[in-house]
Amino acid sequence: MTLSARLDAPAPRIPAHLEPLLTAEAPRFSAGELTRRREALAAALKEAGASHALLMGGDKRGSALQWLTGWPANTNSNLAIFTPGEKDVLLVPYPNHVAQAQVLAPDCEVIWRAEGSTAVAMDILEKRGAKGTKIGIAGNSSVGFLERIGKLGAIPVDLSRAYAKIRLIKSDEEIDWLRIGCALTDLGLESLADNLRPGMNEHELQALIERGYLPWGGLTQIHFLGLTSMADPDCCVPSQLPRNRAVKSGDMIFTEIAANFWSYPGQVLRSFTVAAEPTPLYRELYAVAEDMFAAVTGVLKPGATARDALDAADCIKKSPFTICDDLVHGYVGGYLQPIIGTHERPSGPVPDMVFRENMTMVVQPSVMTRDAKAGVQTGELVRITKTGFESLHGARPGFRRVGD
Repeated sequence: MTLSARLDAPAPRIPAHLEPLLTAEAPRFSAGELTRRREALAAALKEAGASHALLMGGDKRGSALQWLTGWPANTNSNLAIFTPGEKDVLLVPYPNHVAQAQVLAPDCEVIWRAEGSTAVAMDILEKRGAKGTKIGIAGNSSVGFLERIGKLGAIPVDLSRAYAKIRLIKSDEEIDWLRIGCALTDLGLESLADNLRPGMNEHELQALIERGYLPWGGLTQIHFLGLTSMADPDCCVPSQLPRNRAVKSGDMIFTEIAANFWSYPGQVLRSFTVAAEPTPLYRELYAVAEDMFAAVTGVLKPGATARDALDAADCIKKSPFTICDDLVHGYVGGYLQPIIGTHERPSGPVPDMVFRENMTMVVQPSVMTRDAKAGVQTGELVRITKTGFESLHGARPGFRRVGD
């Protein structure tokens, strides 16, 4: 590694050829990758019988708008207009966003006007002959927005499912960006494990996580934490919001962390004991979680089905436990199918899907007692390879003791 230290922060573990992406002022995908995306979106429009696409974005988490334009919209009312053969248009809701949007989305015509993004979008679509045509919508839209399309004389059609299907398979360039996101996520986990001490509260623990990746440009997608006494547990899964509990010796902490590199996040889940060894209950819970992770990843390969993964999860039947969260889900570009639980605790209908190379999946056994008082988590983001799976993370595995 040739990366210099920043704020005494450990360098992310990435291949040397990815360092220019990490250190770039504004990393960009290649022209070939962006052409691939536009061709895929044009094909989805053709299949839907639509002539134009309106893409929404607003959360910096890899919306359709960001995927196409490169602009990580951080508010609502950002819109992108895609018409095959025409220049892409990016509509931003505030005038002070224009300057940076022009840097991050150089292939787009960036527009702000006082009448608002929706009004401008309707004006552009009318000029592009959208009256009487279908317009594909990807992302969240309000009833009022759909009414405006109706007044234009166009017909809105849902493009979100087609977009999600496009995002299932990652390109080689996307996998490179994911390796950086996963390495940044690992830094957040390691910062927590290396620095937490009894007496800290959950807000301080979240600060430790962010300290690991913020110096390298990572953004928080999620950092969920659970904290409870192993002797008298009352928490079976990490919480989405901190509860301001204080860490004590003999506690168990588990976490789910996703740090985001320009909309390409990792996701890693781990469990720790604080200044104590695991109790027999927690050893048993964690052993079951590890068995489930091994069983499910053991069937992940091209040609395997979602039902194969569901059947592999039946190993939990040998234990007295169940699961809380979804066991498997597609990830990056959304919370994607296949979303799988267990036969006993399903996550909905099992999709008729076959795993393919370069699908990226989170496998995350959240094993808990049936009274929902105690639980553990492990797992991470993996990539389907030609012959099996590859973990995209380098975070230390296992049920670790920390905080001494």
